[in-house]
Amino acid sequence: MDFRLYSGVYYDSRKIVPGSIFVAIKGEKSDGHDYIPSALEKGATLIVAQKNLISTNLEELLQKHPDKFYLVDDSHTALAEISNEFYGKPSSKLKVIGVTGTNGKTTVTHLLQVLLDDKSSCALLGTMGLKEKLDSPYEDLKHTTPLAAETQEVLSRLVSEQKDYLVMEVSSHALDQKRVGGIDFRGAIITNLTQDHLDYHVTMSAYFTAKAKIFLQTKLYAIINLDDEYAEQFIEKAKSSNLKIITYAVNQKADFQAINIEFSDKGLAFDLLYNGSTTRFTLKLNGLFNVYNSLAVIAGGVQEGLEIQHISKLLAQAPVVAGRFELIKTAHSPACIVDYAHTPDGLLNVLKGARALIPSGASARLICVFGCGGDRDMTKRPKMGKIADDLADYVFVTSDNPRSEDPEQIIADILTGIPDLSSTKVIPDRASAIKSAIEFATADDIVVIAGKGHEDYQILKDRTIHFDDREEVRKVIKDPLKNAT
Repeated sequence: MDFRLYSGVYYDSRKIVPGSIFVAIKGEKSDGHDYIPSALEKGATLIVAQKNLISTNLEELLQKHPDKFYLVDDSHTALAEISNEFYGKPSSKLKVIGVTGTNGKTTVTHLLQVLLDDKSSCALLGTMGLKEKLDSPYEDLKHTTPLAAETQEVLSRLVSEQKDYLVMEVSSHALDQKRVGGIDFRGAIITNLTQDHLDYHVTMSAYFTAKAKIFLQTKLYAIINLDDEYAEQFIEKAKSSNLKIITYAVNQKADFQAINIEFSDKGLAFDLLYNGSTTRFTLKLNGLFNVYNSLAVIAGGVQEGLEIQHISKLLAQAPVVAGRFELIKTAHSPACIVDYAHTPDGLLNVLKGARALIPSGASARLICVFGCGGDRDMTKRPKMGKIADDLADYVFVTSDNPRSEDPEQIIADILTGIPDLSSTKVIPDRASAIKSAIEFATADDIVVIAGKGHEDYQILKDRTIHFDDREEVRKVIKDPLKNAT
């Protein structure tokens, strides 16, 4: 069957146009099979349905229109395969590098775009959207990795615009749900694997398995964080796909190793040990986690033919990614760090990074403002509470994106991880919590506002409102600068 002969590929029946393909996908909240009659009425000429989800009502339609039905074992796989063919297998005409892991994907892809766009034209696809050029705005695509139809359409568009590279964040959901099915990755970068998304994957083993699927679609190389707990397992999976394996680390010898690491309010610096030589790197980014992110990027740049010295110059000029350890400060205000950290490991790394900026022996305090998202993994809430309590001198527990959950209950879950609440204050309203924390701090203190980073919205039970942590910080410290986006 030649899927290129149809007018479009859709899984949303509202978008159907005459002569198109409708792929019925069963999601978490709705089942596309319920909308097959609507898709037929709107002119779909091919209905792709999952065999085990055909109801009695659909049996009647199938018998009535047998030539319009294409039954498959898995609709997600079918959507990926059909979309890939419909759009002319665009990843075969692009150099696509996939970045996956729990934390660091956004920073790694943004820094890789800086390197590869200097070499040739490079686009970026990820949490913040589609960024076709270094200086272009983000196009909001709603998901870190959209479903296969939109993903393949984006790749097709980039091919038509004669892009050479695409660096893309690849979430575990995307790999598990075949959103990136049909994409040939040139290389894969693994940042780390720590607790997240267990509301979906249930176990860390299943989470690992989902992440490791990227190697099955990768053609040349795998770049792996050797210091990560799951490094050896990732290496074994990459070996089974016959990939060239490149490692990076801080705590042990690797292909790319960072030593003599230094942090300041200006950024980070380290010596890179690679291929028997030492090169000094300085970046505007901060925190040990960004040393790891930088090593992954350097390894990627070398695999794509860039010289180490040139990479060093490019990274020294690279801007901080919006909402990733983003420092906001005036002459008389505390240093406020806004970060997207929303996992236990993410919060741990950001607080450690902030603590490292306080000079030894100084009396400055580390203050943390954070909450946890609703309708997500509940088991990480007390863990994040404990991490904040252990690493910060004072904690303001607030709301994040409560979604359909009661914000007070989410906060209660967090507090179970904090045995002594004497240094903890609960302020459910996030704007008030940020204001109170900054006003509580002295000019020498550091205030970390974690969880939302670049996001400019807050998802409540009945609506989504405009909300930006960076804007809230600037209101309090009276910084007239606009958000760095």
